[in-house]
Amino acid sequence: MGKVKVGIIGPGNIGLDLLYKLGRSEYLTPELIVNIRHSKGIDYANNMGIRTSTRGVQAIIEEEDIKIVFDCTSASAHLVHAPLLKEAGKFAIDLTPAAVGPYCVPAVNLTDDLLKGDNVNLVTCAGQATVPIVAAINELADVKYAEIVSSISSKSAGPGTRRNIDEFTVTTGRALREVGGADESKVIIILNPAEPPIYMRNTIYTKVKNTDINVIKDSVYEMVDKIKEYVPGYRVMLEPIIQDDIVTTMIEVEGLGDYLPVYSGNLDIINAAAVNIAETYAKKILAGGEANA
Repeated sequence: MGKVKVGIIGPGNIGLDLLYKLGRSEYLTPELIVNIRHSKGIDYANNMGIRTSTRGVQAIIEEEDIKIVFDCTSASAHLVHAPLLKEAGKFAIDLTPAAVGPYCVPAVNLTDDLLKGDNVNLVTCAGQATVPIVAAINELADVKYAEIVSSISSKSAGPGTRRNIDEFTVTTGRALREVGGADESKVIIILNPAEPPIYMRNTIYTKVKNTDINVIKDSVYEMVDKIKEYVPGYRVMLEPIIQDDIVTTMIEVEGLGDYLPVYSGNLDIINAAAVNIAETYAKKILAGGEANA
């Protein structure tokens, strides 16, 4: 079976980790990774045998057979890249908080309609970890308010994450409402400097109208099973507990240890979600006979 060729913009931690995950895909093959300057990431990709370019997005646009593009740069850069990729007929998977396209959290809203557009946004790592839990609780308990505290290892927060920290907070909060279904939301992120580095941990508080905790637990565990299909290191640290009308749940994410250490579950989950979306899109191309072998 042929595979769909994909491009990556940005050979940083996320871009290089994607190369390993794409290398295991039955439907995708990494064709080209680009940057706007020479970098250690470009050298690393070259050593992996991946084609590279320092001509940025333009180099990918000129490759007609690249159908899917992962943008692993920054929110401001993606605002420039998005219209260029659209004009070139590429399907863009945005791993920045730019939010040009609709939010996509695969376990919650990866639908055929979502893939008919030209751009989807991965929200944030915290969004990928917490929005599904809020959605699962909202489905049966009607969430009036959702508040998350997302703690990640400081070592796993690269320059892109630090530069986009404000967009990170705003985008995650919007996703809790627009995808998770909460009426109101609040987001707190902590870059934890502890040594040895901690795994990504997320505490999720929801204020609910239906306080049947057994129903809530069943819905949460069903959602966790969906996520684990593409994020094996996703697990419940504290199953839902309730006090008055406040439900508290805690989630931990351990990475696969591909390019990044296992404590970088925050980067692992957003990459795993991105590959899941790309594979779903690629299956449609392959079914239509448009894939490039």
